[in-house]
Amino acid sequence: MLPYTALRSGYSCRVMTIQPDQTPDQTIDITAEVCPMTFVRTKLRLERMKPGEILSVRLRGEEPLRNVPRAAREEGHSILSIDDEGDAHIVTIRRA
Repeated sequence: MLPYTALRSGYSCRVMTIQPDQTPDQTIDITAEVCPMTFVRTKLRLERMKPGEILSVRLRGEEPLRNVPRAAREEGHSILSIDDEGDAHIVTIRRA
């Protein structure tokens, strides 16, 4: 994981290390989805959550990896981490 101050090459968001006490309140797997449904499903889940809750999003592909964090930040949410899990990535988001 990269510290919050580091900008990942090729991505439009900054990431920070998730703290051990920040376990996700909800998880969603959008590996079978394609854009724009990747963020639509993420946004719908975030809208059902309370402010401050944490969502873990499992996704696959370069386009969702760029677009889901960017769109979440544009909506005012915080990206806590982006973790590479081989064939997929886990994006951890704190709801605004």
